[in-house]
Amino acid sequence: MTGRIVRINVSAGGVPKRPVRTARLAPAGLEGDGHRNRKLHGGPDRALCLFSLEQIEALQAEGHPVEPGALGENLTVAGLDWPRVRPGDLFRVGETVLIQITRFTSPCETVRAAFLDGAYSRVSETRHSGWSRVYARVLVPGEIAAGDRVERLGPAEAVPHAVASPVEADE
Repeated sequence: MTGRIVRINVSAGGVPKRPVRTARLAPAGLEGDGHRNRKLHGGPDRALCLFSLEQIEALQAEGHPVEPGALGENLTVAGLDWPRVRPGDLFRVGETVLIQITRFTSPCETVRAAFLDGAYSRVSETRHSGWSRVYARVLVPGEIAAGDRVERLGPAEAVPHAVASPVEADE
């Protein structure tokens, strides 16, 4: 399964996140990206949030005023079979970056404005399987850019050369 980065999104904290062309992805997440609530967002297992452009477009077709970055995703990606993206999956992003999906995100009311009648549970994995954003940890950091390839390598246990834990940030 291979796709591409459509948008890289950052903010000083909160939503919407705004596009940048390139970014450095470190074990703590995208440089220049902040979080208002560090208890619920960020950290090594939630360093990066991803969502599908195709899911956003389907939500727009349902009448939701959602746009890329409005749900707080750092990477808006296209071309992946989104309902098949699962915790444990490893992805190569660009030439060198390696990430591992850690969990589905839980939507919160801060994204309410992106949904018709504030129905933000529309992207809840427990209520609508295959529609959730996902969090990832950064195993190999590096530079990424809009247009970069996003390639699913498989579940971690099926990839013999997978990195078992995040690498230290460059000194």
